[in-house]
Amino acid sequence: MSYPPFAVTVDLVLMTIGDGTLSVLLQRRAEEPFADRLALPGGFVSLDETLDRAARRVLADKAGLAAQDSAWLEQLYTFGDPQRDLRMRTVSVAYFALLPHAVLEGAVASRSDLALLPVTDPRESLAFDHSAIIAAAHERLRGKLAYAPVAFALLPDLFTLRDLQTVHEAITGTTFNKPAFRRRMLDTGWIEATGQRESDTPFRPAELYRLRS
Repeated sequence: MSYPPFAVTVDLVLMTIGDGTLSVLLQRRAEEPFADRLALPGGFVSLDETLDRAARRVLADKAGLAAQDSAWLEQLYTFGDPQRDLRMRTVSVAYFALLPHAVLEGAVASRSDLALLPVTDPRESLAFDHSAIIAAAHERLRGKLAYAPVAFALLPDLFTLRDLQTVHEAITGTTFNKPAFRRRMLDTGWIEATGQRESDTPFRPAELYRLRS
């Protein structure tokens, strides 16, 4: 029995926050289909590869990032619309991760085909079904904020409660009441005060916190 051409791919949603904006790493395609259109970094899974290994390979080959550049790379969802790829039937396993802004800025600076654009406004229509994949990753991230300390992947080891609120507001697109937000974060038990204060600020130095080990 013969079967039609079929392939499995991985696509990476690599997000960060800079200047209060949640952004995603995109790559300008050089080949058809969708030549010269922006897309998520992605690639075909080899016959001898696990999905996770393929995702790490794409992270290095397409985004120029080593595995240690990402605190975590989480499997998001499987996208398999029969019309998503004009070449053949493909199923994409999407992964997403949060990375420090400096890491993705460095990737963009090192390659002319990479761009870092706002999640909610990539400025042009994306290739394949990648707009839907990004929207799914954004929704997953918003949902995880309530029960998992994922936002800390976007913060330095020492941070202020103001920094933490900025990250949450960028992800959710919501402005929070400052006292209520801070009480909620302290009540989670995720963070602890260090007794240190920020330096080089024109305002009253705020206390620094860290993720509780």
